[in-house]
Amino acid sequence: MNGYSKYKEKSIYSMSNGELLLLLFDETIKRLIRAEQSLIDGNYDDYDDCLKRVSKIVRYLIEILDMQYQISWDLKRIYEYLIYDLSVVKAGRERKQEEIGRIRHILSELREAFDGASRQVNDMRIPAQREVRG
Repeated sequence: MNGYSKYKEKSIYSMSNGELLLLLFDETIKRLIRAEQSLIDGNYDDYDDCLKRVSKIVRYLIEILDMQYQISWDLKRIYEYLIYDLSVVKAGRERKQEEIGRIRHILSELREAFDGASRQVNDMRIPAQREVRG
């Protein structure tokens, strides 16, 4: 394993759960952008690979949900819809190209929501500075 790979692996292991979640969303968005470009270029193997990887990540997002919360059930429905929509896009190729942007938009909105929630949680954990008198 080269130095960069070791650094990358170490940095991933040191991330918080919130940072890892955002990394997954970033990867799906990056792959969807790449899928759009691959479709334009006619590189259908790369297009299929990108959509397959996005589907795997979304399936993983379903697996890590804590189903004791109502929001998890709602997220599961959204993720299942995205998996269905990805399969339709993969089957339709050119006819469904505009759908990739819509899927990317949904994932971007979810990413922003998780980012905002993570920031709020982290802000709440920062202890207020006490004024020193005396």
